[in-house]
Amino acid sequence: MDERLRMTIQLSEDVREISRCGIRARHPGYSPQEVEWALRRLILGAALFHAAWPAAPMLAA
Repeated sequence: MDERLRMTIQLSEDVREISRCGIRARHPGYSPQEVEWALRRLILGAALFHAAWPAAPMLAA
């Protein structure tokens, strides 16, 4: 695997983990699954998130 690709993947993972930490800080009562839903909604936007997971709660990020 190319070094630039590895760095890009690691940076993406790091940004997602930083976002998870922020979500947990703002919403300490969220379960791990709720943190993931909030992260997905943040990344995809509300409309696409709802289209992909219509039964999932529309949690604030």
